[in-house]
Order: sequence, then structure tokens, then C-alpha cells
Amino acid sequence: MTGHSLLDAFMALAPIVILIFMMTKKNSVPSYIALPVSAALVYGVNLIYFQSDANLTNATVISGMLTALIPIFIIWGAILLFKTMEHTGAMDTVRTWLNTVSPNPVAQLMIIGWAFAFLIEGASGFGTPAALAAPILIGLGFPALRVACLALTMNSVPVTFGAVGTPTWFGFGQLNLPPEQVLAIGFQSAIIHSAAALVIPVIALSFVAKWSEIRANIVFVYLSILSCMVPYVAISYFNYEFPSLVGGMIGLVLSVFFARFGVGLAKTHTAETAAVSTSSKATISTGTLVKALFPIWGTVGVLILTRIPELGLKGLITASQPAVAMSLGSFGDFSVSAALVAKLTGIFGTTAGWSFSTLYIPAFIPFFLISAVSFATFNADGTVVRKVWGETFDRMKKPIIALLGALVMVSLMRSGGEDAMVIVIGEYFADTFGNSWTYFASYLGAIGAFFSGSNTVSNLMFGGIQMSISESLGLNTTLILAMQSVGGAMGNMVCINNVVAVCSILGVLNKEGYVIKRTVVPMIIYGMIAAFVGVFLA
Repeated sequence: MTGHSLLDAFMALAPIVILIFMMTKKNSVPSYIALPVSAALVYGVNLIYFQSDANLTNATVISGMLTALIPIFIIWGAILLFKTMEHTGAMDTVRTWLNTVSPNPVAQLMIIGWAFAFLIEGASGFGTPAALAAPILIGLGFPALRVACLALTMNSVPVTFGAVGTPTWFGFGQLNLPPEQVLAIGFQSAIIHSAAALVIPVIALSFVAKWSEIRANIVFVYLSILSCMVPYVAISYFNYEFPSLVGGMIGLVLSVFFARFGVGLAKTHTAETAAVSTSSKATISTGTLVKALFPIWGTVGVLILTRIPELGLKGLITASQPAVAMSLGSFGDFSVSAALVAKLTGIFGTTAGWSFSTLYIPAFIPFFLISAVSFATFNADGTVVRKVWGETFDRMKKPIIALLGALVMVSLMRSGGEDAMVIVIGEYFADTFGNSWTYFASYLGAIGAFFSGSNTVSNLMFGGIQMSISESLGLNTTLILAMQSVGGAMGNMVCINNVVAVCSILGVLNKEGYVIKRTVVPMIIYGMIAAFVGVFLA
């Protein structure tokens, strides 16, 4: 299928194998060291072995470092919002309220880690679900490292329709598919996800809860899963923008309802279970609860208002027509729009560029904005504000280095058109598996997400390759593209950016390798389920 050799694939894979080894060996190398080292290795392989254009390679490094500002500011904003809730007392109130809904830890994990995160993914994407859900679970007393594994694993099923369906309608946009085929891809993706949803959330729960607790509350677990998945699949038959958003909304409301009335929950709790709750019998007035939840519902509200195109705000804050433009010489051409969309094009005279939608990425709006309003709402004095900002800054120091390394590495691996290292890897796997491709198509999507941190980018990167493979082998193109999209979603569990982000937000230092070793297991199982369902659908 390609002119690339086995040695090409080996050289493209080598830096990734070395990175995984460094981060997962017994005495693991911290991500803020391992990722820059891997980026340097990719840089060398690109220049020396693949003989990439030096000017383009250096321009790609600049583009990658600038692109790292997106996850850096998102993580910064998420930590700021969490610290704001923590130091203003809002988190204490939320913790008490959730314990009044149910002191059962499995119920709390499903409400926040599954249904709430499902809703946030449908509205925003960008890794926001884990950024919001994980700190709340930490506030409830669950261990940080285990929560990181749970949050990453849970944030997979809704991703195909995350950010108002962007991975589907935009991710496959370059293929010029008819609208009815894009809809069919979305629906088949939903079918595959629904099968995985019967298993994956349970595995995610096992990272935090004991199997005995999960078994005792399994009816509630599946009621919560189905509360999200039934509307999710139903809506995907007609629409590919709102399945996760609406499914998450319905699932969250029903999950809280079931938990409050103990539907499907164990009737008795052990002393250890009770220890998770410190005030299960406390009562909170509606006004106090609404105020305490403002950082959450305010964030969700702003995300919905700014993500649904029909409401008009999305167009305003993403307008990219330059209002100010200037030449930076050989460094490129810089412009800023009225909506503060910053762009740098023609870096070093190449095709490399950078774009930063200041008001659209979930950092300044809603995280920084809602934090500022929360300070006023809770009458926080200067001492509290300084403490929140100080702790946030301290938490960001090492993640900034790690993310710079990660984004430079993935940018270099995606650079080079048809000879890009990530394309070489993808085509090698396709050639290797041939007519058995249906069993492995989702894993190529996962590789794309692992490198890019995005289901959308994975679909953009590998959608054309998957389409070419399916046509050359006589496979069902719609199904193969659906499996690609599912793979891009399940790849979120192990994607470098997401793992670094969650660990940074939770303050878990040098544990990224530990997390990846655990989340790769449900990802592999997810791919096996996708293969089984895919063969059945075919």
C-alpha cells in the first residue's frame, strides 16, 4: 500500500517506545524530563533519518511550542477554578450536598465521574470533563491517583460527539462525505460505544472502589449508564451534534434522582464507606447550594452558550478576520481578530502556523471568568485570592515543561505530509493486518489520539487512510470510519496530553507512567469490544 519500509516504521516508532519505557519503568523518569527528551529524539530522527526539510522542522518546533499554550491555559484555568472552590468554602458545601444525595461512594463516582463528565464532554471537549470532575471527586475524599485513572477511563464513551459533535462533523469534513453518510458514521459509532459502555465504566470504577462495593451497587451503576446511553444512541440516529450533551443532561438528572432515593444502591454501608462521607445527614438550603454550585453551573452554562452555533455566541468569539496584522520578518505574519483570535502564519517561510482562540478555548472563558466572579460571589478577600493564584502557579511549573515537550513531539511526528512519522506508523499497521483490518481499525484511531490528544485531530489525520484501506480491501467504509472515530475516543485514556493534564490538576507528581500502565488495559479491552461489534455490524 505504501513505499515505506519496515525500517521506516521502526525509526518512527522508536522515540515513542523509548518514551513509554522511560515513563513506565520501575524508577520512572518524570514527564517534564521524558517528554522533552522524546521531542529531541523525534527532532533528530526527522532530520537525520527521514531527511526532513530543516527549515520546516524548526518551524514545526516553534508551532508546537506555541500550540502548547492551549492545554497550558486550560489546565491553569481548571486548577484555578478548583482552588477557588476549595478556598472559598464552596467545595465543602458541594461535598456535604453530594453526601445528602447519597453517601454511597459508587453513587458519587457515577454521578460525577460518569454522568457529569458525560455532559461536560458533550458541551466542551478539550479535556474539560476530567478537569472539572476529577477535582470534585478529590474533594469528596477519593485518592487522587486512582481518580486520575477513573477520570481518564470514563472520558471515552461520549468523546465521539464531544464539543457538540466536532470529532464527527469536522473530523471527517475533509473527506467530502454526503451528510447521510456522516450521520450513519455517527450512529454506528454510538452503537459500538453503547456496547463498550456496558463494560468500561465498571472497569473505571474498579480503579477507586472495591469489587464488592461495585457488585453490591451494580443495579445503580447500570441505571446511570443507561440513563446516558439510551438518549445518546437515540439522538445519534437523527443528529451528530447533541448525543453526548443531551445524553449527559438526562443521565445526570436521572442518576441524582436514583441516588437520592437509593434505587439500585446497597441498603447498608460499611464503616469504611461511611468514612468517605463526613456529614451525610446534613441539610443545605437551596439558596446555599445554588451559590456553592455556581462555579460548576456557571461553567457549564457558559460552555453551552458558547458552543452551540445556533445561539450565536460561538461565531462571535471565534471570528478570525484580522483586525490587526503585522509582519514579523522571517518569523512569519502575525494577526489578531476582534475576537482575540491570534494567528501566526508562514513561520520561517513555511506552511507551519499557529492559531489561538483566546475566548473560545475553555481557559479565560469560562475558567478564569467564573473564578473571578466566584471571588466576588463568595466575598473572598485579598489573602484568599493571592493564595489561590499562588497555589495555582506553583502547581503549573513542571506541567508547562512537560506540555511543551509533548506538543513539540506530536507536532514533529505529524509534520511532513505523506511522509510524516505518524502516517508511516499508521500505514505500516494497515499493511501488516490487511484483510483483518476490521479487528484493528479502532487502534489506529487510538494511536492518533495518543499523539494528538484529540479525537477530532485523529479523524483528520487518519480518516483518509482508513477510507483508502476500506476501499482497497472491499470493506464497509462507513463502518471503518465509525471504528476510527471510536478509536479516537478510546485513545483519550492514554493520550499523553490528557494524562499530564489530569495529573497536573490533581497534583499527582511523576505518576504519568503509572496512570498509562493502568488505563491502557481498558483501552485495549475497548478496542476488542469495538472489533467484535464491528464484525457483527459488517
